[in-house]
Amino acid sequence: MKIKLEQYEYTVIFEPAEEGGYIVHVPALDGIVTEGETFAEAKEMAIDLIRGYLEVLKKKRLPIPREERAFKPLIKKLAVAV
Repeated sequence: MKIKLEQYEYTVIFEPAEEGGYIVHVPALDGIVTEGETFAEAKEMAIDLIRGYLEVLKKKRLPIPREERAFKPLIKKLAVAV
C-alpha cells in the first residue's frame, strides 16, 4: 500500500550572513530559522527544517499552515539620523 504524501509550498527568505553563508527564514511557519554555509546547503537545511516542522505538527494532530497568498517581502533601505 502506497502512502500518498501531500505537497506543501512555502516562501523561504535567504539572507546573507555576516560571517558567510545564509540565514534562512520561513515566515509562514512561525518564523522558523536555519542556516547553511553555502546557498545549496542553506536550501537543503530549509527543506529538512520545514519537513521536520510539518512532521511534528502532523504527529501532534495540529493544523498545518498554508500560505493563503504569495508572500512578497518588501525590502527598503531607511535612513535614520541619530
